[in-house]
Amino acid sequence: MPTPNHNHNHNHNHNATNNNNHPHPQTQTLPPQTPQNPLPYPLHPHPEGGYFHQTDRHPLTLPTPWPSPQGSSRSLSTTITYLLTPSSAVGVFHRNKGRTVHSLHRGRGRYVLLREDAPVNGDGDEDEDEDEVDGSGAKGGGRRSKGQGQATVETFVVGMDTQHGERMQWVVEGGVWKGCFWETRDIDSDDGEGFEGMLISETVVPGFEMEDHEFLSRTKMEEMLPEEQTQELQWMLRENHPEVPSF
Repeated sequence: MPTPNHNHNHNHNHNATNNNNHPHPQTQTLPPQTPQNPLPYPLHPHPEGGYFHQTDRHPLTLPTPWPSPQGSSRSLSTTITYLLTPSSAVGVFHRNKGRTVHSLHRGRGRYVLLREDAPVNGDGDEDEDEDEVDGSGAKGGGRRSKGQGQATVETFVVGMDTQHGERMQWVVEGGVWKGCFWETRDIDSDDGEGFEGMLISETVVPGFEMEDHEFLSRTKMEEMLPEEQTQELQWMLRENHPEVPSF
């Protein structure tokens, strides 16, 4: 089963359901140009976990391509900087309606994607190609499996070590559930960067609006996945992270 590798210094993974670890909502903004935030602008707590700053909202607008209660148009694209840190190391499962292009700047992390509409081959069976894991054209470093539920689980590492399959750019299509977490680097593969966290940019096309966002519930996860996979991945549900702020 392709699930995150927990055999590293990720104590927060196994303690994610322990509310005593995070007794208060995480509301502190990270000031700029500090060890945690090397950027020239502050980063604000994100409702998915981690921190963010919107860096661009395209001035052009286009009709919203799906039913929208908030209006008929939106920006062509939006871009944010997103950061996971050792103290806020999990981006909980959620999905958006728009297509999101991710670009890594520093650090390392692992992504877990849940696809309800997994592609099948001409025989009606799931496509077993483990390399062709997203729309970015990237190869290697990813694994897929499909259990007794409806969804295919995919996991891959994002980092600078592209020779060993890590990715510096990846695409998540609209409607795909995604979660992520900071993953420490093995000592023997340390690149000497010394940055603890995962710093990326996300560009959403068409532009993001709050109405597009949905957190994954445990009930929905149980519908998509067999019990074993649900138990393995439920720690990445928002309900198990009371420390993250609300929208």
